[in-house]
Amino acid sequence: MGSGSSSIEKLLSTRKSLKLSLEKSKALGFAIEKSGPRLEEINQTLPSLEGAVRPIRANKDALVAVGGHIDRAVGPAAAVLKVFDAVHGLEKSLLSDPRLDLPGYLAVLKRLEEALRFLVDNCGLAIQWLEDIVEYLEDNILADDLYISNSKKLLKSLRELQNNDERTRLDGGLLEAALDNLEDEFHRLLTENTVQLAMSSQSLGEQACIAPSPLPFSVIQKLQAILGRFIANNKLDRCISIYVEVRSRNVRATLQALNLDYLEIPISEFSDVQNIEGYIAQWGKHLEFAVKHLFEAEYKLCNDVFERIGLDVWMGCFSKIAAQAGILAFLQFGKTVAESKKDPIKLLKLLDIFGALNNLRRDFNRLFGGAACMEIQNMTRDLIKSVIDGACEIFWELLFQVELQRQTPPPVDGSVPRLVSFVTDYCNRLLSDDYKPILIQVLVIHRSWKNEKFQERLLTDAILDIMKAIELNLETWSKGYEESTLSYLFLMNNHWHLYKHLKGTKIGNLLGDSWLKEHEQYKEYYAAIYMRESWEKLPALLSREGLILFSGGRATARDLVKKRLKKFNEAFDDMYNKHSNWVVSDKGLRERTCQLIVQAIVPVYRSYMQNYGPLVEQDASSSKYAKYTAQSLEKIVTSLFHPKQSKFGSFKGRQYSGNFQNVATEQCNPSHTGT
Repeated sequence: MGSGSSSIEKLLSTRKSLKLSLEKSKALGFAIEKSGPRLEEINQTLPSLEGAVRPIRANKDALVAVGGHIDRAVGPAAAVLKVFDAVHGLEKSLLSDPRLDLPGYLAVLKRLEEALRFLVDNCGLAIQWLEDIVEYLEDNILADDLYISNSKKLLKSLRELQNNDERTRLDGGLLEAALDNLEDEFHRLLTENTVQLAMSSQSLGEQACIAPSPLPFSVIQKLQAILGRFIANNKLDRCISIYVEVRSRNVRATLQALNLDYLEIPISEFSDVQNIEGYIAQWGKHLEFAVKHLFEAEYKLCNDVFERIGLDVWMGCFSKIAAQAGILAFLQFGKTVAESKKDPIKLLKLLDIFGALNNLRRDFNRLFGGAACMEIQNMTRDLIKSVIDGACEIFWELLFQVELQRQTPPPVDGSVPRLVSFVTDYCNRLLSDDYKPILIQVLVIHRSWKNEKFQERLLTDAILDIMKAIELNLETWSKGYEESTLSYLFLMNNHWHLYKHLKGTKIGNLLGDSWLKEHEQYKEYYAAIYMRESWEKLPALLSREGLILFSGGRATARDLVKKRLKKFNEAFDDMYNKHSNWVVSDKGLRERTCQLIVQAIVPVYRSYMQNYGPLVEQDASSSKYAKYTAQSLEKIVTSLFHPKQSKFGSFKGRQYSGNFQNVATEQCNPSHTGT
């Protein structure tokens, strides 16, 4: 009896617990018109079980003792059924459009979630109590074996249904349908409030006005409320996917208006950096705009929308937006430039790329410094390493490249070699305020990777060594001319070029005034030798010796004048034909040289013709000897030394060395000269 009394007390206690659960379920009760498949199954199964209990084969007195057990089992089952009814009552509200009353919709959805949690917790409890009844009936032989067997089969089916995707079966898919509606509303709020910017390349100068407007605060609040329900149902990824897709598409559309097709240029088309250097300049401006304005705005917006969820979530969301919107394409373009064929001019472009990245270093660290942006970080590090390695390799190889061209022949026209003009201009740019700080920073970083220190004198010494190599090249090249006067013209050209084009420049200041003055003096020296060994020899051919004009000597004088004019004409024509293929690159030096030639021969020729011209002008063959007038002679002389009009070629080079090969080849071609 003691054992029976204890069991009854246990049943009474459990009944009290179920009664409290039933009272809680009443607070959630609402009527609905239809139920899901799972609700129907449970509705149909429980009455069947109730009907199956009726034909219990036991005496009336025996059944009295089991009443308490039945009450305790039927109570939870009834409570579950009433909550099912409450779930049905929410269906109409949850199948409506959330935009009509989003707060109300979310409140109803929250009640559905609470009801489903109750059902999940209590369906199993109800089934357990029913199982206890069957066990009690079986232990006390209160029903026949067939009844007990059928009851066990029914309860087993209920248990399987409960354990198999229970929440979906419990609400008939209502929760999923409600979440689908909220997903659509989340997408609508984002799409309707995300505005594509009207962009053009010209608008980059108006950066203060073109940053994308943030979402209105009321919209952010709605998005956050929707996110709360998805988080409660472990489906946050669905909202993140929508957010990333909408926002990244908007950033891409803004950038596409800037005509970024160049970002997709394959490395096979990077045969000449000069062909794409304009794109590299655009790249720096476009990257700065994208980072400081577009990605900055997305970074802040991700924080505003997802801040309540956690840093990992919103940083991960921003990382996906940045990657899908195009930051990786920017980095890949820089990597493609760094990996393209080496070329001296490429050094400046690599410094441009490094400068652009360095200016954005703090922005990159702040925006892309989190663990979620690891891919962007890795690509950025790889790009910077490629740029620094490539820039340092080209810089330290410059001296070798200049020395390598020493064995090439000099320009056939005696002009300034393309190599000289290119290298002097190139080194001046490296030492300019735009490039020197960047180059030093690159060299410092590269040295630090080798645990070596960099001092600025290493840079200046390298430039000085290059200039010394240029001087030695000029000396070597001047010895390559068979015509000595051409070598003098060549040296005159190049010493003047070094003086004029380096005076007042960074390299000129580095080399010093005495170095510049020396080259100016060399120019004067070789100009004088050139004149002495060429044009200044012509006036001696117009000798007045033996020219007696009195009667009897006139015929002899005429013959001497003819002979001397013939020799002068032949010498002048020969010299002109030879020197007309030569070039004085600098316009001022060219005019000065022509003036020296005019002064050397024209006054002498004019005086000679004034005195002795009449002797031959009356001759039938006078045009053969009086071939030129003083004016025509001066005009012919002033036409000398002009560069041939043609476009310069590009500075292409070999992949690893000989980067100046094309420059050296062009210096041998007279068509590649200029003022």
